[in-house]
Amino acid sequence: MEYEAVIGLEIHAELLTASKIFCGCATTFGAPPNTQVCEVCLGMPGSLPVLNRRALEYALKMALATDCRINGESVFARKNYFYPDLPKGYQISQYELPLAEHGHLDIRVNGASKRIGITRIHMEEDAGKLIHSEHRPVSFVDFNRTGVPLIEIVSEPDMRTPEEAVEYFKGLRNILLYLEICDGNMEEGSIRCDANISLRPVGRSEFGTKAELKNMNSFRFVRQALEYEIKRQRALLDAGKEIVQETRLWDAAQNQTISMRGKEEAHDYRYFPDPDLVPVKIDESWLESIRAGLPELPSAKIQRFQEQYGLPEYDAEVLTAEKTLGNDFERIVDEYPHPKKVSNFFMGDYLREWKKAEAEKVPLKVDPKRLSMLFTLVDKGAISSTASKGVFLEMVATGKDPETIVKEKGLMQISDSGALEAVAQEIIEAHPKEVADFKAGKTKVMGFFVGQLMRQTKGQANPQLANEIFQRLLGK
Repeated sequence: MEYEAVIGLEIHAELLTASKIFCGCATTFGAPPNTQVCEVCLGMPGSLPVLNRRALEYALKMALATDCRINGESVFARKNYFYPDLPKGYQISQYELPLAEHGHLDIRVNGASKRIGITRIHMEEDAGKLIHSEHRPVSFVDFNRTGVPLIEIVSEPDMRTPEEAVEYFKGLRNILLYLEICDGNMEEGSIRCDANISLRPVGRSEFGTKAELKNMNSFRFVRQALEYEIKRQRALLDAGKEIVQETRLWDAAQNQTISMRGKEEAHDYRYFPDPDLVPVKIDESWLESIRAGLPELPSAKIQRFQEQYGLPEYDAEVLTAEKTLGNDFERIVDEYPHPKKVSNFFMGDYLREWKKAEAEKVPLKVDPKRLSMLFTLVDKGAISSTASKGVFLEMVATGKDPETIVKEKGLMQISDSGALEAVAQEIIEAHPKEVADFKAGKTKVMGFFVGQLMRQTKGQANPQLANEIFQRLLGK
C-alpha cells in the first residue's frame, strides 16, 4: 500500500529580551549555573509574576509577520507536570486563549510554492536545564534558563515530506532573524523543533496515529529524523502492526529515533488560567505602531532583489537567506553597480568566507569600497579573475586594500601586447609539433600555448590577450 506522511512542526523560539518573561533576571547565555534566578522564576511562595512588555512586543511582531489573527484577549495558563527542571511544578503557558491564531507561511520546494498554515502562536516560559554526570549516576539542574521568554509556533499538519518541513523551519527561523527577536542559535537551544508525524494511505483524509519527535537541533537532524520515522512507521504498517502514539527522541549517533515515553494529551497537563496573571488585552494603537515598524521580510526582499537588481530567483533566495548577507550585498552594489557580477561573487568566495566568520562570530575584514576596488582591478585587466580570488582571501585575513596586496605579491597582470607577443613567439618556435597540430585543426592545442605563456609569466599574463596573440601568430 502507498502511504503519505502527515507532518506538523512545533517551533520554540527564545526571545532576545534582556530579562525573563515574568521577572527581572538576566537571560544571558552561558552564565555560571543558578546565578540568574530569583524567587519569581524559582516559584518561591508568595512571589508574583509580572509580564515583560518587550517579550509581548516581540511575540506580536512574529504573529504579524506570519499573517496571524491577533486575539483581542489572551490568557496565561498553568501547564501542570512534574520534572526536575520545572521548579514550580507547572509551566506558565497559553492554551485555550493564545496570543495569535490562523496564520501561514509560504515555502518553495522543487520550484513549487506551498502554503503552510500556522495554527497558533503563544507565549510561555522556558524550563531549566538538566545536566547529567558522565562519571556518576546523578544529574544537576541549572535554573538559569527557567523563565526565559519563549514563543511556540504550532503549524497545521500541512507538510507531506521532510523537505517541506525543513523549508518551513528555515523560513520561520529566517523571519525571526529578520525581526531581530531571536538569535536562531540551534546549538545553544535558542530555537528548537518538535515534529508530529503520522502515515496514512494515499487518498484517505483521516489521520493516522502520530509520533512526536524531539531532540532535533539542526535542519539536517530534522530531515534525517523524519526520513527515519517514515520508514519505521511504513514497515510497521506493512507488517500489519499498529503505530503506538508516543514521544520519540532522535539519536544522532545511531541515526534512529528511540522511544522516550507515551505521548501526553492536553488533559494530562490539567491546564487552567493562572490566577496570578491578568488577561492580556492588546491596545490597537500600540499594535498598529508595531505593524508599522516591521522590517522588510524575506519574501518581500526576494521579490525586490529580482525586480530591482534583475537577479534570478535562485540568486535572490540565497542572498536573502540571512539578513546580514543581503545587507552586505546591497552595500557592495551601492559601490559597484553591477548586481549580477556581485551576486556571482557572493555565491562562491564571499559566501564561504562569510559562513566561516559567522561560525567564529567575527566580522569579515572587508568593506564595500575595498571590494569595489578589487572588482575594478579585474575589469581594467590589472589582475586576472583567478588572481582576484587570492587577493580577496588576503583581504579577509589582513584587512588590507586590494591594490596594496597586488603590489606586495607582484600580481599585477601583464597587458603589454608587445612584451607578451615576444614571449609567445619564442614558445611557438620551441614547439613545432604543437604548431603543426593546431594548423591541422586540433584547436584544443591553444590551451597548451596559453598555459606555457602563463607559466613563463608566473601567471601574470592577461589570458584573453594571450589567446588573441596566439590566434594571430598561428593564423599566419
